[in-house]
Amino acid sequence: MKTTLDINDALLVRAKTLAAQQRTSLTRLIEEGLQLRLQRQRLPRRAARLPVHKGKGGLVAGLDGLSNRALLDAADHDA
Repeated sequence: MKTTLDINDALLVRAKTLAAQQRTSLTRLIEEGLQLRLQRQRLPRRAARLPVHKGKGGLVAGLDGLSNRALLDAADHDA
């Protein structure tokens, strides 16, 4: 199907350049972009599942868990 689009001039120049670099047509590039956008919209958005350590213990006595520097220094000494 043919259609007419109003595309920002700078965006069109970038798209044509990319299409030429990839040796494809501007039409194919636009179709791929639309496919990606539509596919992303269909996918359910789920939060990433992060592993949770349920072990006992905690920080070494005297280690400030709110200090990035203290945690990094402790990690360096542990290695």
